[in-house]
Amino acid sequence: MVVLVAIGFALGGILHTHPNPALPSGIAAATPDDESRKRDAELAALKAEVDRLKGMATDQSHAMADVGYHYANLWFAGQKQNWPLAKFYFDETRSHLNWAVRIIPVRKTRAGDEVDLKAILQAVDTSLLGEVGKAIDEKDREKFSASYRQSLEGCYACHKASEKPYLRPQIPEIPAAPIINFNPEATWPQ
Repeated sequence: MVVLVAIGFALGGILHTHPNPALPSGIAAATPDDESRKRDAELAALKAEVDRLKGMATDQSHAMADVGYHYANLWFAGQKQNWPLAKFYFDETRSHLNWAVRIIPVRKTRAGDEVDLKAILQAVDTSLLGEVGKAIDEKDREKFSASYRQSLEGCYACHKASEKPYLRPQIPEIPAAPIINFNPEATWPQ
């Protein structure tokens, strides 16, 4: 027993002189305090990076401006019966609506109630927008016009639920992209 205690003291002395015998001399192992400081520094750097990225990220109104751009152009593509272009703008509208909902999936009202924008979009996408998509697929201008108008009512219902009744969508009077030729028979160059 005395021999074991003596060996323990000897090893303790060696380990005290060389904290990690596996490391070359002159290199000390990290202490718990060093690890904690390193972890804290990494977390601070990560938080700073998240804050920087948040500052660069767009807000929901930007995504919705894109929705308005694409949906306005969709109207003119449908009116000119340019169905491939209508399909393009329809798909872009849906994509940007999903983007907007990823930015803010749930809105809080002034009363503290939650408006589940994701659920509203799912309902609108499968009903009202679904009808617009069917009209495009069927190349039916009358059905397209009627379903487009109904979808605007659905959009407005969402705006009202989100306490933004002043955002009143309407049938566009001019295309959002005056550079695009909506004529399906157009040739290039003009």
